[in-house]
Amino acid sequence: MSTLPPPPRPLGSCTLVGAGPGDPELLTLKALKAIQAATLLLVDDLVSDAIVAHAAPTARVVYVGKRGGCQSTPQAFIEKLMVSAVQDGERVVRLKGGDPFIFGRGGEEMAHLQAAGITVGVVNGITAGLAAVTALGVPLTHREHAHGVVFVTGHAKP
Repeated sequence: MSTLPPPPRPLGSCTLVGAGPGDPELLTLKALKAIQAATLLLVDDLVSDAIVAHAAPTARVVYVGKRGGCQSTPQAFIEKLMVSAVQDGERVVRLKGGDPFIFGRGGEEMAHLQAAGITVGVVNGITAGLAAVTALGVPLTHREHAHGVVFVTGHAKP
């Protein structure tokens, strides 16, 4: 009598979610829904506890902090963990401070996941570059005072 192997687990999903500048009231509804639906939340160092609190009680929360000049979780490990979890059927949310595509390595993570054959969702967040000046009451592009705005990173890949 031959025993058939169990059917393969369905492929999970991965969404890169921008948590904004830390204030949970500045989360988008789409970000909130993604956080609540996640079975695995991979959380950056700059995400506030008040935002992580929106995760389902059954979700696994793994802190994979990245902060310039400090000891951090290696990027290769984070990317390997995301791919492995999706392949195991998890609904992965990579929760990033600000916006995933503004200084957040979201582009690198998306490319790695796509190279593994995984479709990636992205939920934009309010970038700290906008939130900080808004909190101070300074418009970035007031027609009488500023003609544009540029975001420039201070960190290039070696």
